[in-house]
Amino acid sequence: MKFRRKESSEEISGFLDQGTAVTGELQFSGTLRIDGTFHGSIVTSDILVVGEHAVIHADIKAGELEIHGRVFGNVECRRRIEIHPTGRVRGDLYTPQLIVNTGATFDGRSRMVEEEEEALIQPTDGTLHRERSG
Repeated sequence: MKFRRKESSEEISGFLDQGTAVTGELQFSGTLRIDGTFHGSIVTSDILVVGEHAVIHADIKAGELEIHGRVFGNVECRRRIEIHPTGRVRGDLYTPQLIVNTGATFDGRSRMVEEEEEALIQPTDGTLHRERSG
């Protein structure tokens, strides 16, 4: 028996449509889909879906991230990151589960680490460092 995860488009609680341009710090709960342009930072413990037409210039911290469009910036996810065939990523990825589908592009470094093993420290100079916890 094969189980299939519910498609994210069926459970979207927020949406920034194509043609929308937003700059700033975005925090949300639930599932948000972005199909427009975003510059800044994004923080959620839930799910961010980057639509096929989206262009995101941001550092992202999320529970889960689905990438169908373009992301420029460093990403840290507690559960998983999936880059779909139309997805393009330039930046470093930190997550326990990384899925890169055939056709997707990823230019950066990946670190697959359990949340309990290490904590991310992000100084104001924009560099990323890891420090062992406990």
